[in-house]
Amino acid sequence: MSSHERFAAAQARIDQANAEDPERVEVEGVLEPAALVYGRRMSERLARFAPDADDAQRLAARAQHIRRFMHPRSAHPEGRAGYLAWRTALGRFHADQATAILSDDGYDAVSLERVRRMLEKRARRSDPDVQRIEDVACLVFLEHYALDFAGKHSKEQVVAIVQKTWAKMSPEGHEAALGLALPPAVRALVEEALAG
Repeated sequence: MSSHERFAAAQARIDQANAEDPERVEVEGVLEPAALVYGRRMSERLARFAPDADDAQRLAARAQHIRRFMHPRSAHPEGRAGYLAWRTALGRFHADQATAILSDDGYDAVSLERVRRMLEKRARRSDPDVQRIEDVACLVFLEHYALDFAGKHSKEQVVAIVQKTWAKMSPEGHEAALGLALPPAVRALVEEALAG
């Protein structure tokens, strides 16, 4: 199997896993599994943000929320401590799911560890791979999910989340975020967050 065929097979299996998501979102008038849509959005944004991304980065982006629906937020206590525990457990879960697929498809130990680090978000500031995937996740949130999020939370909460999102991003991520064609309401929230 060529490297291109192996990549295509692995990505198809990630998509198959994400297609199991019972939650549906509408995209251009068609209802699709939410995790599948998210994975495609991550891939599309990575291709624009970092066209030089290698296969490990491309697969980590695609698997960013792999089978997230199997690990709901409600599995952990309310509050910040519960949220942080959920996020840590979720990173491990995503890494386990993705590396099992990649291992079956013949990826080597180095590639598996790189994907694991990206999905667990380990050493973000010192690992360019991890930072790149974090930047892409933040860009996807701002571009596709911030407007809906803003409709469900207070303005103060949303501004705080945007500030936290911004703090996770690199200077390159900031530049890309400022270039997004955001809805006016999201653009205003970003501007308020950056002014605060």
